[in-house]
Order: sequence, then structure tokens, then C-alpha cells
Amino acid sequence: MDNNAEMRGLIRTLLAEVADDFVECADGGEAVAAYEVERPDWAVMDVAMGTMDGVTATRLIMSKFPQSRILIVTQHNHPKLRESAREAGAAGFLLKEDLLQLPSALGGKGNSSGNEPSPRN
Repeated sequence: MDNNAEMRGLIRTLLAEVADDFVECADGGEAVAAYEVERPDWAVMDVAMGTMDGVTATRLIMSKFPQSRILIVTQHNHPKLRESAREAGAAGFLLKEDLLQLPSALGGKGNSSGNEPSPRN
């Protein structure tokens, strides 16, 4: 889930070898609605989106589906944001500058550096 179509395309490309199906959303409200229907193994959620931000969407999804796995992917590296994501129930936090680690962050291959983001970090 990202409001930028180019970023969604990049994420899709990076995850092509570890995921079969993708549902793209440009807003947190869309993400919540899509999650209720699709029930994906993982959701990759940006923070800054249109009407509803990714932390709020994560909180709503986790309240309805507590076993959900949501990874926050953002360009904003602020301690308060990390804490908000953790409190909302996000399984992890990855900076967009480290996007090449995305497949391994979701349990796939693709990170030979051993620098995987830890759950709820």
C-alpha cells in the first residue's frame, strides 16, 4: 500500500519471486477494505498516504485481524513514528532507502547481507 504508483510497481518487482498475488492500494482506507476481502499473508504499508495514513490503517487491520503481518515501509525515520507503528501492531519497519531488503524482511530470499529488519524493530 503506497500512494505512489511507481513505488507500488517497484515493490511488486522486488517481491515477484516471493509472492504470487498482489493487491495494490493507494490509501489506508482502501488498504483496510482490501485486507478484509483478500486476507493476505503480508501487507506492506506506507505511512504517508491520502485520506488515511498507514499507521491508522495498520491499527484498524490489527484490531479486526490480530494475526495480521504488516510491514511499514517509509522514507520517514523518526523514533516516534517507529513507536507509533509498533503500538499499532506492525510486525516491522523498513526504510525505503533499504527497500532491497524487502523480500528477506517478508521471509523470502534476496538479502545476502544478513541485515534483515527484525520483527517489531
